[in-house]
Amino acid sequence: MNLSNKDVIHIKKNGIEYLQFRKLLEYKDKVKHAYSVGIDKNFRTARVGGLSPEEYNKSLNDYKDLCESVGSNYINIVKPNQRHTNEVKIVNEKINLNAPDFGMEQYDSTDGVITNKENIVLSTTNADCIILLFYDPVKNVIANIHSGWKGTLHRIAVNAVRKMRAEFGCKPEDIIACMCPSIRKCHFEVEQDVRDLYVEEFQDIPEEEWLEETIKSKKWHIDTVALNKIMLKKEGLKEENIVDSGICSVCNSELLHSYRAEGKNFNLSSAIIELKTL
Repeated sequence: MNLSNKDVIHIKKNGIEYLQFRKLLEYKDKVKHAYSVGIDKNFRTARVGGLSPEEYNKSLNDYKDLCESVGSNYINIVKPNQRHTNEVKIVNEKINLNAPDFGMEQYDSTDGVITNKENIVLSTTNADCIILLFYDPVKNVIANIHSGWKGTLHRIAVNAVRKMRAEFGCKPEDIIACMCPSIRKCHFEVEQDVRDLYVEEFQDIPEEEWLEETIKSKKWHIDTVALNKIMLKKEGLKEENIVDSGICSVCNSELLHSYRAEGKNFNLSSAIIELKTL
């Protein structure tokens, strides 16, 4: 199965598969990126949860293979310890290779990272949550943002754009935002409690643009992708610079990790982005 479409390319090379955004490839002389494909890969590196040495080493090898496929070095990875927050931090230096988990301890309870430094590979992971890859080609700044349903509820994508503006002088109209595969409205069904949280938070966005009631099951479908697009446009990004992969992780769970498809023993996909040395 091939996931290529008008916005993404599905690349298969030397046994490694990944997606790349056509929009970011317009700047391939300045930035590298990839989103992993394949459920035989697992990018879970946190050892606190009890990864065996064998499992941890496999994750390192999966990162190494993905990075090498786009010309990056996995030892330069900085990976936050995601906790479904709206915390976004600036990365100014590489993590010591001997530090565990690619610096997750240094970026605990963090779901987004931004840098303007070359040769730092920003990584986040997902299994249904949205990953957004940001790039400002004018200021040469990148960001990698994990926005699960809680992150979307707390507008982490907006926080990222505002931090790019405040710390690096980025203009929203210059920023490109690429949305990796994630759970889509077709499968993101929620109960009354989550529905109410969203209705309360997003009073500024008409419900018909992101919420749909399922009369038969008395549940609701929420379109978190649409919400992120609307929030980013309100923040000043151009519509043509907000690029959605259009790929549902649940519908394509034979190729992409999905919490809803795999259950409590789910594994993780990863997105990486790095500035090239100019």
